Amino acid sequence: MGLILLEALLALVVLVVIVWWTMFAGRKVGEPQPAEKQGGDLPPR
Repeated sequence: MGLILLEALLALVVLVVIVWWTMFAGRKVGEPQPAEKQGGDLPPR
C-alpha cells in the first residue's frame, strides 16, 4: 500500500514540475504587452 502511495506522490510531483516548467520557461520578463501599446504591426482602423 505504501508503495502505491509513493508512486502516486511521485506522479503528482512530476505533473507539477511539467506544468511549472511549461508556464514559466518561455518568457524572461513576464507577459508581453499588447500590440497597440508597442506600436505593433496592426493596420490603422
